Amino acid sequence: MDSSEREAALRLLKEILAIPSVNGKDDEGAVARYLCAVFEKAGISASLQKIDALHSNVIAVLDGANSSDSAIWNGHLDTVPYGDRAAWETDPAVPVERDGFVYGRGASDMKSGLAAMVFALCSFASSGRRPARRTVFLGTCDEERNGIGASAILRDQLLPPCSTLLIGEPTGNNFGVAQKGCYWMQILAEGKTSHGAYPEQGCNAVEHGVALADALKAHLQTYRHPILGGATAQITKIEGGVAPNMTPDRCSLLMDIRTVPDISRDRLMTLASTLAEKETACYHKMGLNLHISLLNDRPSIEISKGHPMLLRLQEAAEKYCGGGKPVGISFFTDASILVKDRPETAVLLFGPGEPELAHKPNEAVRIEKYFQAISVYKDLLA
Repeated sequence: MDSSEREAALRLLKEILAIPSVNGKDDEGAVARYLCAVFEKAGISASLQKIDALHSNVIAVLDGANSSDSAIWNGHLDTVPYGDRAAWETDPAVPVERDGFVYGRGASDMKSGLAAMVFALCSFASSGRRPARRTVFLGTCDEERNGIGASAILRDQLLPPCSTLLIGEPTGNNFGVAQKGCYWMQILAEGKTSHGAYPEQGCNAVEHGVALADALKAHLQTYRHPILGGATAQITKIEGGVAPNMTPDRCSLLMDIRTVPDISRDRLMTLASTLAEKETACYHKMGLNLHISLLNDRPSIEISKGHPMLLRLQEAAEKYCGGGKPVGISFFTDASILVKDRPETAVLLFGPGEPELAHKPNEAVRIEKYFQAISVYKDLLA
């Protein structure tokens, strides 16, 4: 990239960072409208998908030499809240360039990846070239919370047939080849009250609910992946009990479960049901019942080592970044919604942000990595 391109690219990043898009607070549609105008100025067909007063997606299409298949590029428009402003050295709402970094909320997660993708697409289109394949960019809202943007894309059937999905989430310009699944499991336990002095006359719903959660956690921890590490499970919320001197007859537990590719949704539910049956076998006559449901269903994702998109990305990263390494992603992304029913779609994450800086005070992105990511994206288009 020459100096004028770098200047324009840096300006785009700062302008996107300067648009507040805190999830649950700001108008995320403002980012979508801004990007729509940027695309249209570059001669790229773009449109808005308005969801509600605070949420919109932006969809842009760059026709390619091959129109029978589409490459999907995705980035999310929202950020998490600023947190304790006193812990920031700069104003998180105002992008600040300092010592080779740009600081601000969203700098790593993931407005730098978003800006890099947008700039690469616009620069490529402005040069008069066509990408090798039809490329569809999806700028989705509400990724940090419920994923209503990605869900709206599917609801309105706006996701074309595609063989690949590239997401600009923060990987430090490494290759995000695998992503953990995320399931929020609710366990409802029903027991029987008794006087606290005579627990044997009751059935303690809290204890049995926790026992099931512990058994499930112990089993899941036996699953490991060479890049993602181990599956995890923990109780994140619990409600139960009547009084200090009464055996609790009801309990509600929520578990956050992060899975590796060997654990499908069906395998997880079968395992939980089997353990629940084992827990209730000896106590059903005392009134114990256990009910299991999923409040969040995001499967794990993995791309094969020899997939052409990964090989092309590795070549481009070697050229512009000096290399890179395969990494695993423990957090969920919109990929788990967009390709949930399309297991044949290969998913790869690549972005200039640093995952360890996401959601923290003094979030930043290294400017040189941002420029490198743009070069890699442009290389993929060609």
